[in-house]
Amino acid sequence: MLQTGYGGPEVLRLAEHPLPQLGDAEVLVQVHAAGLARAAWHMMTGKPYLLRAAVGLRRPRQPVMGHNLAGTVAAVGANVTRFRVGDEVYGIGRGTFAGFSAAPEEKLALKPAGLDFEQAAVVPLSGLTALQALDAAKVAPGMKVLVLGAAGGVGSFAVQMARAAGAEVTGACSAGKAEFVRSLGAAVTIDYTREDFAAAGPRFDAIIDVGGNPSPARLRRALAPGGTAVLAGGEGGNRLTGSIFERQGGGAFLSLFGNRRLTGLMCRENGKDLERISAMIEAGEVVPRVDGRYRLADVAEAMRRLESGRVCGNVVLVP
Repeated sequence: MLQTGYGGPEVLRLAEHPLPQLGDAEVLVQVHAAGLARAAWHMMTGKPYLLRAAVGLRRPRQPVMGHNLAGTVAAVGANVTRFRVGDEVYGIGRGTFAGFSAAPEEKLALKPAGLDFEQAAVVPLSGLTALQALDAAKVAPGMKVLVLGAAGGVGSFAVQMARAAGAEVTGACSAGKAEFVRSLGAAVTIDYTREDFAAAGPRFDAIIDVGGNPSPARLRRALAPGGTAVLAGGEGGNRLTGSIFERQGGGAFLSLFGNRRLTGLMCRENGKDLERISAMIEAGEVVPRVDGRYRLADVAEAMRRLESGRVCGNVVLVP
């Protein structure tokens, strides 16, 4: 699936493309499934515009879309030691919306036992972001944790991981998704369209914000003394920088006063954290939730599903 420019699904087209060149520390993976993360929507639209400075001004320098993958190792670079041909792996690669993708060895892990490729493919970016957000908040047994955007890709993992850590989890979502969020392990749900999570004053030891809309002041108001809010999402805001930089800057400023901390998070793509997630999955503590499955040729329809806001969990593409 090639991207010819920035815009809506009309900039995407299915076409033949050469196999990716394999670096010495890379693995060639035959892709059996590719998770459709929110990052792919930002890449398609080129928004916020600051993103284009990093990936290409008029069109992405990497023409094949996609980051998440699950599949079988087809070849390994000269310096690869952790994987061999035939291994079933999952993780993050270059241009994963394709039959084959090249992935750095350090960004892959063996596929968890018991998961099919479609379930495994939705884990990498969403699962890593959730895990690292909980690490940043130092979530521990007995803590009261609020997850904003609890029904989405990252949020569905954050709820399960916080529950597995022994926390009491509250999930914010729309009313129609409340049952889904409770099935993930949330003890309480908040309808964000009708209730203000900050209205009752300080009560949460940690807030994992993947909804991307609340002001830093509201997040701080909902934190208990000594609490931490992790800003792991950034939708909305101005067209140049989006909201994430503004909110992270505001959070850093507010953290200078008192004992409530607001911190930003950029996902670190690495296989060691994927192995931690694999252990949770194999222990039955985390189950990837797949909302919809689409053929690679139907990626435009999958994007529209993602944009609709109706997704519970994650969307996957099958080449």
